[in-house]
Amino acid sequence: MKSSKKTSTPKTTFKLNQEVVYPLQGVGKITAIEEKKFKDRMLLYYIIYLEVSDMIVMVPVDKAEEIGIRAIVSKAESQKALKLITEDYEPVATDWKMRYQMNLDLLKSGSVMDIATVVRTLYHRSKVKELPILERKLFDSALKLLVDEISFSLDKPKDEVEALIFSKLESD
Repeated sequence: MKSSKKTSTPKTTFKLNQEVVYPLQGVGKITAIEEKKFKDRMLLYYIIYLEVSDMIVMVPVDKAEEIGIRAIVSKAESQKALKLITEDYEPVATDWKMRYQMNLDLLKSGSVMDIATVVRTLYHRSKVKELPILERKLFDSALKLLVDEISFSLDKPKDEVEALIFSKLESD
């Protein structure tokens, strides 16, 4: 006899052991999908291990996409991002605070193309004039995120991907 009690299990977008991108943090691996009690309700959570920061985060399944968690891009998307960093671009605002906010907003969007745009823009800006500390940190973060995702996408070592990115940035 079936139980009449219905348990609605939310549909999970991501699977156990899938590698995903957590915006502003990098690539993580879903190590578990567990139900946990929160405010007298049972919620389903992705348990994600972020190797780059050696951190475990719990993300409610129903909020994951809203937060910006997404699958790692395809090899084709990675190649497009690598191509983007070699292309010409519009010079950015000279006011570093405005430029910083624009680049931070792009990074928060989490798309690999936006991350590549930030890397390209700040790299070329640093060749004109030394970046302020906050922008330098933003560049370092963007570069780390780009290297992290592309190395997983293309299944190449991170140092090899970083060298590839710099060779493309310097190919002007």
